[in-house]
Amino acid sequence: MSRTPTRSPSRPDPSALPDPLRLAWRGPVDDLLVTDPRAEPGWAASLPEAGPTERRLIQAQIGRDVRGSVAVAARCRYGLPAVVRTAPRLPDGTPFPTLYWLACPAARVAVGRLEAAGWNARLSERVAAEPDLARAHAAAHASYLAQRDAMDRLDGDPGVGGLPGRVKCLHALYAHHVATGADPVGRIVGQAVDPVDCPGPCVDAPSTGGLGSSPPDPLPGPER
Repeated sequence: MSRTPTRSPSRPDPSALPDPLRLAWRGPVDDLLVTDPRAEPGWAASLPEAGPTERRLIQAQIGRDVRGSVAVAARCRYGLPAVVRTAPRLPDGTPFPTLYWLACPAARVAVGRLEAAGWNARLSERVAAEPDLARAHAAAHASYLAQRDAMDRLDGDPGVGGLPGRVKCLHALYAHHVATGADPVGRIVGQAVDPVDCPGPCVDAPSTGGLGSSPPDPLPGPER
């Protein structure tokens, strides 16, 4: 059972939020043309399949059954799944375009507050107004599709999170950023929500040895 207290994102206090038009979108190594290895096309496919214990943890976090193949793409500071990588198709063949999903309940609520405050529209306007950001946003889309294609090619190359022309789903873009470090809009969101306001482990977890191999980076937080 999840122990994260319910926090409604429906009534955010805009005065308590930073201005999404002023937050930096470039990463610390972007100007050096250094590529995060997690953004390489084959990285998502290389993640180990979640075992039964991890699947139960993810199910407890999201409150529903886990469908198809999943892997842990990033962990929180408590070692629990923060972002999961799904397969591009469900077992019955249904396309599943979104590769990365937020499992962390506190992160979902924090990002939901931004969406409720109108950040989707404001960031869409920023992408349209800033050519460099627009190019980086499109490059993130291309990187996302390359990782998904390395697992399975979907007809029509469906986009994710409003990529590349607008900003539709901050949850998807933030999950992409946390998992791979390759999403500029997700990086903007991260500056507003990290470290995630989490009161403690959201689900009961077994010993660390039962959680499987850890991906490179946990969800940003003060106890990294």
